[in-house]
Amino acid sequence: MTPAIVTTPHAGPAPLLRRILLQGRYETLTMIRNGEQLILAVIMPLLALVGLTVTPLLDGLGDSRVNIAVPGILALCAMSTAFTGQGIATGFDRRYGVLRFLSTTPLGRTGLIAGKIIAVLAVLVLQVLVIGAVAALLGWQPRPEGWLPGLGLLVLGAAAFTALGLLVAGTVRPEATLAITNLLWILLGALGGIVVPAERLPALAQSIVHFLPSGALGQSLRDAFLHGSVSWPYVLVLLLWTVIPGAAAVRWFKWN
Repeated sequence: MTPAIVTTPHAGPAPLLRRILLQGRYETLTMIRNGEQLILAVIMPLLALVGLTVTPLLDGLGDSRVNIAVPGILALCAMSTAFTGQGIATGFDRRYGVLRFLSTTPLGRTGLIAGKIIAVLAVLVLQVLVIGAVAALLGWQPRPEGWLPGLGLLVLGAAAFTALGLLVAGTVRPEATLAITNLLWILLGALGGIVVPAERLPALAQSIVHFLPSGALGQSLRDAFLHGSVSWPYVLVLLLWTVIPGAAAVRWFKWN
């Protein structure tokens, strides 16, 4: 009697969605556990929030300092995580061959980028929770109807800054990425209309900040949380900063 042959089905790769979610989880934990990224994503925005609340820099712009400050700080969080943090991490992943290796696995290039986007959104959620809790203790009172457009604008702003971060990380050397992203974080944070409203900036800066992703995100969030309104011209600016750098990153991104 011929013995029966038992076959074991070949274990193929996990479904694409599961691979993307696992990569997103890995990227998120890596960002959270990185001390420098934690300082950039949470500590620095918290210090800026307290500083703007206890100093007279924003006096005369609204009913309270904290109400004016918080939307800009949330915008700063999006820039910190999506542009500076993700840009630096991606740049050094490219340097050490991590991007090239992962792009050849079943995860693929699309899955790798999707995982990075998931990580940015996950960290942004944590930032909103932390900043929102501290701001509430300081007396923050946003317009209830401003939450839905405000969160949508945060996601759009994160998309714009992610596109910019990937463009920089994929086209220049990692050392240059580190310098560019940190320098732009300082310049846009101080003079880009993201934390300090345009009317408190020098005259030259006032004329251009509304066309920058920093100024568009900062002012649109202030309009949402202070007045419950959506400023569509700023939405258009953010869309353009998402589409154009995103297309450029797709075209010129170097995986090795």
